[in-house]
Amino acid sequence: MTPTTKQLIVTAALTALPLVAHATEGGGTSYPLGAENYMSGAMPPPGFYGQLFVTHYEADNLRGNDGRKLPVDFRVRANAVTPRLIWVSDYTLFGASVALHAIVPLVDLKVELNGQSQSKQGLGDVIFGPALGFHHSEKFHSILALDMIAPTGRYDRGDLANTGRNYWVIEPVYAMSYIDPDGLNLDAKIMYDFNRENPATDYRSGQEFHVDYAVGWGLGNGWVLGVGGYYYRQTTDDRQNGETIENNKGRALAVGPSIKYTSKAGWFVTGKWEQETEVRNRAQGNAYWMKLTVPF
Repeated sequence: MTPTTKQLIVTAALTALPLVAHATEGGGTSYPLGAENYMSGAMPPPGFYGQLFVTHYEADNLRGNDGRKLPVDFRVRANAVTPRLIWVSDYTLFGASVALHAIVPLVDLKVELNGQSQSKQGLGDVIFGPALGFHHSEKFHSILALDMIAPTGRYDRGDLANTGRNYWVIEPVYAMSYIDPDGLNLDAKIMYDFNRENPATDYRSGQEFHVDYAVGWGLGNGWVLGVGGYYYRQTTDDRQNGETIENNKGRALAVGPSIKYTSKAGWFVTGKWEQETEVRNRAQGNAYWMKLTVPF
């Protein structure tokens, strides 16, 4: 199944910035952009699998609608340890393996803004959903999934830092992987977010399109070396109290080095660093990601 983690609240901390232009509510997303890496579209054989994501993100500036740095003293730092359980069943549907997964993020967040500071630790928004895994050839694989993001993280509209976003998200997913241990490796996880309204603020964030990607070369000894990152674009306007909020759609591109190691015992680990650029109406920073996948 797609080895995805989906919940690290990073720029959700910006909810307390009503006077600063930002895309979506608080300038954040329910999905942690760039979380995925190699093997994102390859579902394993039937069985139980565990994944562990470890993440560090930090940013020290906010970008406006023109891409320029906004005149605020701002810093956010977020760490997360995120376990994920995957069950791939023996059942098939339309020639694909049927699977289920659940993700439970544990978040440590700190936000500083114009001399104020707040930290929070705890559960983030839990992700779960079904998936279908297709094996088109020995090297080409894909996954079709429907994920739900539940508002289980702590949220207070008056707080500077929040580990949850306080609204449901429906997220269709299509992921694909081309895997060659001795050559080209290509991965893309394509997602589209339908955000529900935050009942505490009557705010509904716009719909979002984003892709996590990885491109690398297999060395034939279990190692893959290359680059990875994400592309993000908000596609519709936000709305609050029935009114449309214009000229605040977010976008961003991130890129950085990415590696993978696959052991002969069946487990694999990926790691990457990614720098955000071309940012609009969001925080701009960088992230470190590590993902470990182990069969039970």
